[in-house]
Amino acid sequence: MPLPFLTADRALKADGRADPVPPPYDGPDTWRRPYRPGPWRVGAAAVFLLLASFVLLSALIIALAGSPDGAAVCAAVGLLVIALALRLVRAGVWVSSQGLRQARLLRTTTWPWSAVGAVRTVQQPVRWLGLPRTVQGQALRAEPVRGEPRELLTDRGADFLGRPEGFARAADVLAAWADEYRP
Repeated sequence: MPLPFLTADRALKADGRADPVPPPYDGPDTWRRPYRPGPWRVGAAAVFLLLASFVLLSALIIALAGSPDGAAVCAAVGLLVIALALRLVRAGVWVSSQGLRQARLLRTTTWPWSAVGAVRTVQQPVRWLGLPRTVQGQALRAEPVRGEPRELLTDRGADFLGRPEGFARAADVLAAWADEYRP
């Protein structure tokens, strides 16, 4: 069963540049993430799914004990935790011929390629695993035509912590998509 949110890293061309051309089985308007979710992101989602299984089991026990209201509340909490885990795995940067999309835990922002001025890798203090602590690292920034630059990815985030080659490959692919589709 194909899982589109786990799209594999894209191949590099012979000259070392990333290939922005979509695979033959997908159309150019398909949103895809040009990198795999990292082990920290997948591990956190697995822990949330484990927690959801315990909450749903407790909902079953509460329902069998004769309290349908409590069981409904527990089931709703379990489904909310499952939705949170799925959203956590789906978070990241997605690209298509239409534009650039940054999916976060609670919000998704989409920019058409005409609004993106440049996509660059910069050295700056970045947040470690999204926590308030900052460390020196690399960030991939989208510099819009108008407005403030936005940080898309960091090498210390949940997808690339301990995988510097994965960050470099993802940055190359995203820059290649920007070069290909930006007017």
